[in-house]
Parts: sequence; structure tokens; C-alpha cells
Amino acid sequence: MGDKPIWEQIGSSFIQHYYQLFDNDRTQLGAIYIDASCLTWEGQQFQGKAAIVEKLSSLPFQKIQHSITAQDHQPTPDSCIISMVVGQLKVIVLLPCSAAVLLLRGHPK
Repeated sequence: MGDKPIWEQIGSSFIQHYYQLFDNDRTQLGAIYIDASCLTWEGQQFQGKAAIVEKLSSLPFQKIQHSITAQDHQPTPDSCIISMVVGQLKVIVLLPCSAAVLLLRGHPK
């Protein structure tokens, strides 16, 4: 079958990096977000790097481990990547399921 398409390689690498930061030091996620970034967490909306990092850093759990069971990545017509992640969260007790959808978009430097 050959190598995976580039969007799968980028998406998979990003997901691995994102959840490693999330699990170990959420304050480091600021390097990933930009001021135009948006996050919806359980119905609450946050916009901008500072607001997103503040929300993620203020979550009530300190120790968490994501166990990714499946991930799919698709390119979009405007050269972005949308990623769907399914797995489990381990926070003191094993929660039944988690899911996430992420849209990756390059931006000029």
C-alpha cells in the first residue's frame, strides 16, 4: 500500500504531540494555539491562545492519560487537516469514552 498520505502523517504526529503535552504539562499547549484559535469545552467557548490555555490549565484534574483507540485525518479543500480522535481518559478511574475533533490549519509566519 505504500506510505500513508501526508495529511495522515501530519495529523497523526500532531495528535501524538498534542496529547503528550495535554497529559504532561497543559501550559505548554500555548505553543500550539494562536490568537485566532477557538475551543469549545462542554458547551463553553473560548477564543485566543491565552483563554484556551487558561481553561485547559484550570481543569480540576492534575493527572490524566489519554489512550487513543482510533484516529482519522482528512484534508480539507483549503489545505487544512481535520482530525477525529476516539479513546479513553484515565483520571483516577477509567472513564468510558472520549472523542475529539481537531482542525489543523497552517498559517503564514
